[in-house]
Amino acid sequence: MYHLLVVDDEEMIRRMIVKYANFEGHTVTEAADGMTAVELVKNGQFDILIIDIMMPELDGFSACREIRKFSNIPIIMLSARGEEYDKINGFGLGVDDYVVKPFSPKELMMRVSAILKRTQSTPAAADTPAQNEIIEIDGLRVDLSARIVYVDEKRTEMSPKEYDLFFYMLKNKNIALSREKLLSEVWGYDYFGDDRTLDTHIKLLRKSLGPYASLIVTLRGMGYRFDTSKEI
Repeated sequence: MYHLLVVDDEEMIRRMIVKYANFEGHTVTEAADGMTAVELVKNGQFDILIIDIMMPELDGFSACREIRKFSNIPIIMLSARGEEYDKINGFGLGVDDYVVKPFSPKELMMRVSAILKRTQSTPAAADTPAQNEIIEIDGLRVDLSARIVYVDEKRTEMSPKEYDLFFYMLKNKNIALSREKLLSEVWGYDYFGDDRTLDTHIKLLRKSLGPYASLIVTLRGMGYRFDTSKEI
């Protein structure tokens, strides 16, 4: 089973998560503020971090920003607010999932299992890019093996999931990709969550691509296509 780090200044929320996590066979370490969370991740071994946004000393966003400087631990963010801005901010920091309070602890445990199943699985050899595989489209230069993207010769930084989404769409360029196909291939066949997560990551990806954002075409009622036949 897994070792969870649960960070929330509300003891009742922590107790509820611990109860269900223990029932599932998981071990849980608790913290009540973002500063403690950063130190625990830096000095301990955890499989996943569940962290609230609004906390004393260091809020969830700031804590995740610090943690991402030295760790790729999967993160589920909790919030009493459901605003799109919060999701965009969180996903931009590399958060894996976003849960709005009040939430079902059983659903939260399902999300934990789904995320860890995806992140701890080994990619198939066929999905591993060849060494120094580089794709160039006008001023867009992508080094697939190094996971580096240049926009007009300037390197652009993306969250891990942005990279995954972009590379999948790039490898399937000019093909109509349904929302279900993108969610299953990029987030996993057992993806459990809000499909608006895809739309939020598309917005982030378009922002990262700057003048080449229009290459991502919205297919109304269907999904998206990375269209390299379009004129920039």
